Amino acid sequence: MPHVPDQSEALPDASSHTATQAASHARALRAALALSIALVLGLAAWSVLGFETLLRQGRTVYLELAPVDPRSLMQGDYMALSYQLEREIATPQELQSSQPDWPTPPRYAYLSLDGQQRATAVHSLGMQPTPPAGTIALRLRPGEMSHIPRLGPNAFFFQEGTAKHYDFARWGEMRVDAQGRALLVGLRDEQLRLLGENRL
Repeated sequence: MPHVPDQSEALPDASSHTATQAASHARALRAALALSIALVLGLAAWSVLGFETLLRQGRTVYLELAPVDPRSLMQGDYMALSYQLEREIATPQELQSSQPDWPTPPRYAYLSLDGQQRATAVHSLGMQPTPPAGTIALRLRPGEMSHIPRLGPNAFFFQEGTAKHYDFARWGEMRVDAQGRALLVGLRDEQLRLLGENRL
């Protein structure tokens, strides 16, 4: 009588094949996860390095603070900020309008500085980080509640319980690099004396 192969001998072990596929899939997922984590950490390290370079090598520029709604001036552990020169970025009509007149919002403000590195005027606006002679380029930020771009961050964070140190804040101390990127590092009083601690 001819030998009839046992089914277990003739067919591959389906459970073993499934287990192999599952193990391969798990290895692929682990590799993808490890790559993603490495990418995130690499980007974070690059960002930190960029900020450290800006802090060390950026040019010091002082932006005069503008009065803000007293009800929003102090909010626990941060101070709401606005800047005097932001009024020079747009015309009075544009400030009142919900639609800007410019077809493309400018990316940079070119600021005139005095001998103490205080920004005294907006010389002009443009799309390139290369400023006209005698000015410095500052990259504009999108307005949170308005179409008018901003010169700097809208808040300064401080340690809880230290708000009184900033009652006489008049100037925001910035570090600005050659590409117009700016970082707020501290607040200064009328005589440019440091209030509280800066972020160097």
